[in-house]
Amino acid sequence: MNVRNHFILMSDHNTRMNKQIYSVAQTLSKEALNENRGAFFKSIIGTLNHILIGDLVWLTRFSQFSERYTTLHRLSNFPYPKRLDDILYSDFHSLQTTRKEVDSLIGSWLKNDTQERDFDNQLQYTNSQGVISRRDFGELISHLFNHQTHHRGQLTTLFSQMQHDVGPTDFLLEIPDTHS
Repeated sequence: MNVRNHFILMSDHNTRMNKQIYSVAQTLSKEALNENRGAFFKSIIGTLNHILIGDLVWLTRFSQFSERYTTLHRLSNFPYPKRLDDILYSDFHSLQTTRKEVDSLIGSWLKNDTQERDFDNQLQYTNSQGVISRRDFGELISHLFNHQTHHRGQLTTLFSQMQHDVGPTDFLLEIPDTHS
């Protein structure tokens, strides 16, 4: 398996799933989006913001890996969170627009800036508590996508409890069928 191609597929899956999630969310009232539903980040809008925050934090860390990662210079266009539970965007449409931009940025970065050899290296970063860590760069990118999947799973549960279906969620849909 080519790791770079795998991450590009994960980015495609991420983009599709975010479109599906936001498509359901946009049908809800502001009150429904902001209602405390007992989720870890309380509301749908809180969870959507947290997913975005995770992306912004990790992509900012990734931007330090290589001078080739010029696509990630666009991160300066977005607010940087102070906390993991910040509400960067209380307005749904602004949040949705930013989500689309960040999804596009992730895909462009992986397709245009990364090289297969990047993923076998280490990335040193400082976490939100000031602790310095050094970890496998490829695994950290896996963590970026796993984090999104985890919290989208929470959202699909909340939507299901509200009688809303987000549609198919399987990564399988992005994997090319090689049957001849």
